[in-house]
Amino acid sequence: MQRYFIFYKPFQVLSQFSAEGEKKTLADYFADIPKDIYPVGRLDYDSEGMLLLTNDKSLTNQLLNPAFAHRRTYWVQVEGAISQQAIQQLCKGVEININGKLYKTKSAVATLFKEAPIVPDRNPPIRYRKDIPTSWISLTLTEGKNRQVRKMTASVGFPTLRLIRHSIGQVNIEGMEPGTFKETDASFKDLLFTKAV
Repeated sequence: MQRYFIFYKPFQVLSQFSAEGEKKTLADYFADIPKDIYPVGRLDYDSEGMLLLTNDKSLTNQLLNPAFAHRRTYWVQVEGAISQQAIQQLCKGVEININGKLYKTKSAVATLFKEAPIVPDRNPPIRYRKDIPTSWISLTLTEGKNRQVRKMTASVGFPTLRLIRHSIGQVNIEGMEPGTFKETDASFKDLLFTKAV
């Protein structure tokens, strides 16, 4: 039987079940999950947000295969008052280092939040510095290179402070809290590959 879970991965949790030192893993949140269910892809230890877990191998292949480009939207808190010029650069694509080689990112959709989005508190919180403002942007990509979002914002001069994957396609973590998950059925799969209206 194919099963599908949407998990709100908290900050400083590994996207794996196997132990690694003292770090928290998915096993801390999924106690009785069948052994054939695995995360699809990964979110870095220091990133938060939506992680899919399933035993549906064809869906896993679709989501991990670059040929099936799909939209992933991240809500990103960056250091500094980000400029429109930097936003435009992110949209057009920037050069980042991937495995020691320069790589030009594909065009993206980047927008500035007029006000900080309402998101759950992070534990521990980001370091507050009263002399340095922060900004929140929404960044939608159709590719997923290693630490791509962090490298992109750094390349335009605004380092990432907090990174939350908000959605994949039209499936999102709205209304969820870090560390919680919900099980869904196969009907949600089409929503992963469609653009938000």
